[in-house]
Parts: sequence; structure tokens; C-alpha cells
Amino acid sequence: MAKISPVSAKYIVHTQIQIEGVVDRPDVIGAIFGQTEGLLGSDLELRELQRSGRIGRIEVKSETRAGKTFGTIIIPSSLDKAETAIIAASLETIQRIGPCNARVRIEKIEDVRVSKRNFVIERAKELLKVLTDSVLPDSQEITDEVAQSVRMMEITEYGKDRLPAGPAIDESEDVIVVEGRADVLNLLKHGIKNVIGLNGTSTTDTIIELGKRKVLTVFVDGDRGGDLIVKGLANVTEIDYVSKAPDGKEVEEITKKEIHKALRARITVEQINIESQQMQMPLEKQNNIKEVKVQPQQRIISNVVLSTQQKQNFKRMLDDLIGTRGAYILDEEMNILGKVPTSELIPTIKSLNSVFAVVFDGTINRDITNIADRANVKYLVGMDSRVRPNDTRADILVSNDL
Repeated sequence: MAKISPVSAKYIVHTQIQIEGVVDRPDVIGAIFGQTEGLLGSDLELRELQRSGRIGRIEVKSETRAGKTFGTIIIPSSLDKAETAIIAASLETIQRIGPCNARVRIEKIEDVRVSKRNFVIERAKELLKVLTDSVLPDSQEITDEVAQSVRMMEITEYGKDRLPAGPAIDESEDVIVVEGRADVLNLLKHGIKNVIGLNGTSTTDTIIELGKRKVLTVFVDGDRGGDLIVKGLANVTEIDYVSKAPDGKEVEEITKKEIHKALRARITVEQINIESQQMQMPLEKQNNIKEVKVQPQQRIISNVVLSTQQKQNFKRMLDDLIGTRGAYILDEEMNILGKVPTSELIPTIKSLNSVFAVVFDGTINRDITNIADRANVKYLVGMDSRVRPNDTRADILVSNDL
């Protein structure tokens, strides 16, 4: 764009010139004013328009090649578009510049406001991209960040040994035991609150006491050190299940998906002992052993008939509840009537006349099945079960069945 002074241009006339000879810039300017003088009347006299500031300073750029002069003329205008077009067309009447024949051709009339508007749009796009990428998180990111911060603030000290723990140890029937504070923080970050850390590999009185009254799941790193911790705990306290992080990974660094997958794949201590004994047998005895490995207190579903949709719904709901210590109450259409803490599950079932299904983050025990039978519950879905299928009218489903 040409330098415009003093006019504030709305349009710019771009003109190409070709001259059959060598001329200077003053020759071109003189031809513009001289050969258009009186052509358009006094209102559009070029000299008067420039004097009043409605036409800006005329810029001429030229070069000489092979005895001829080629160049451009740029004229800024604050006239309206019709008047600007008339001024532009008048330039094409110029036939001689200096002593030489010349050809003048209007290339285009540029609307400066459109150019500025296009610049504003493109620049705004760049600025918005930078703002979106590096400055403004979306609402979901804000929600996740705040939620994670709140969860991580929930870490407490539990028992006389002041072990790092989540806030749901006392009210939970199941407790997850991890190695240290960083592991506790990672599980809290992903919504699992019934977790406590060992603060090292030594077993404390607090963990021993929890083993007497809670279902303990030991969740260790996927390395040799994790195996040693499980072995040490099993020698001094009662643990029920073992979960391991993926091979070579630590509990403190794994993702929410990996945490839930590891907890779903937990195995009983009895199963670990069976596998350990087999590893110690001579190879020929190992080859002769033919047994089906079925985890105690869990069963493979055989007599319960489920539609594909029911099975998918039960699995999705059970996955959603992992680590929440919550329970869903369902009607026959598989609609969720409500969600309650597992600590309130028994009184909730008591208060309802009829319940189609209960899905909860916990262990199915005798107390729950007794109440479920009175309320004519069709399905009980939990992480695992301590009740034989024939001891209740409800169909029992555990995570392995799904």
C-alpha cells in the first residue's frame, strides 16, 4: 500500500504504464494533471481534489528497459466509489507522456476497507488460535483440574501409625493397600478413596488391624519388589486379594484406565499360593497337573440367562462404580432409580417394595442377599461374592462373569 498523506484513503487506484521512450517521474505527474484538466468538470478537477485532500499523494514507480519505460501509478482516493472509478477511467485517456507515446491501463481499484477487514479476520484467527491453545482451557479441563485438586486434598493420616490414606477407610468394607503416599495420591486423583499406604515395606499394626475387619486388596508395582511386599504382608496379616500394576510400571504413574483394569483383574491370595506351589514342583509333576483354575469366592456364570444388552449395561455400570463405594438401584427397564453409598445399601433395599437389580462397588455377602431375597431382587451385581449361588434366590454376578 502506498504512503497516503494527508488523505485518509478509502480506495486506491492501481495503474500500469508503458512508455515508448525514456521519461522521468515529473513527466508522468505532469501528464496526469495536464491531460485530465477540464475533462471531468470543476467538481472532479484532479488538482483541486488533491488540494482539498480528497485525492492523496500520487506515487509513480518506473524503470527503463531496452529504451522503454515501464511502471505503476498509485492514486489514493477518499471519494465515493463512483467518483473514484471516473477518476481512474480518465487516466486511460492519457496517450503521451513527455515526448513519447504512452499506454495507461487501470489494473484494479482496491477497497482499502476490505483489505483491512481481511487482515483483521486473518490476524484474529491467529490470535484466537494462540489464545485457545496456550491460554484458555476448556470447561472440561477446568472441571477435571478442580476435581483432581479436591480429591488430592482429601488425603488424611489414618491410625496410630499415621499412614497416608483416603477419607473412606472406615465406612468401606473393602480397603486397597498400596506402597506409599504417591500411590495414594494417584488413586485419590482418579476418585478411589478407600486406599491406604504402607509408607514403606514394613507391616504396621494399623494394617494388621484392618486385615481383621476389612477385605484387603494389596495393589503393588509391577516388579519384583511388589511381589516381595505381597509375600511379607501375607505372612503377618490377612489379605484377600492382590492387584498388580502393568509390568515395569509403578502404581503412582499409571492411568485411570490402567488402575481400573488392574483392580478388575485382582486375584485371591489362595490363587497366588497355588501358582507358587506349582512353580516349586519338579517339571514333570507340573506337566502332569491338570486342573481348572477358578478363583475362590467367584464363579463362572452358567445358569443365569442375560441378554447382550443387559450384560453390557451391568458391565458399564460396574466399571463406573469402581473405587466410588457406591451402588446403583435399577428397575426392570435397566433405568437407574438412584445411587447410594454402599454403607446405606441395606437400609435402602429394605425401604423399597420391589427392586429389579442392584449393582455396587463391593462384595456380595450374606447380609445383602438376605435383604435382597425379601425385596425380590432379581440380580445382585458386585465386584466379587462370598455367597454360594444356591444360597439365595437372586442371581449373583461378579466382575469376572461380565
